[in-house]
Amino acid sequence: MELSVGEERKLERIDHLLDSLASELSRGIPVIVEGRRDVKALESLNVKGMIIPAKANGRSMLSLIQEIERYGWNEVILLMDFDRRGVELTMRLKRYLESIKVKPNISFWKELSSLLRRDLKDIEG
Repeated sequence: MELSVGEERKLERIDHLLDSLASELSRGIPVIVEGRRDVKALESLNVKGMIIPAKANGRSMLSLIQEIERYGWNEVILLMDFDRRGVELTMRLKRYLESIKVKPNISFWKELSSLLRRDLKDIEG
């Protein structure tokens, strides 16, 4: 199956984005995803490091925020799903993090969302 030029460009941008994400993780910046399958999906794409599932084992928003405070991170990357619930969770987490003076980086989420909007609804996909 041959890809169109547009599809090839999109794949190149996604590849570059995943490389950049892996680079940020290697610098010690954690990534927060929705669930355990999202963690496994990123690891299978060779994006490894501190990847935290926000909703694993019924974790509350409060316990997630407490973990971020406990580790003293001043920046975290938010990479939630692209569906309505993922958007809501991203915006809610962003507000919480800003209120405790932690920089919520949503640039990867925005970029992937714009690239993949029609193709998938979650990070796992």
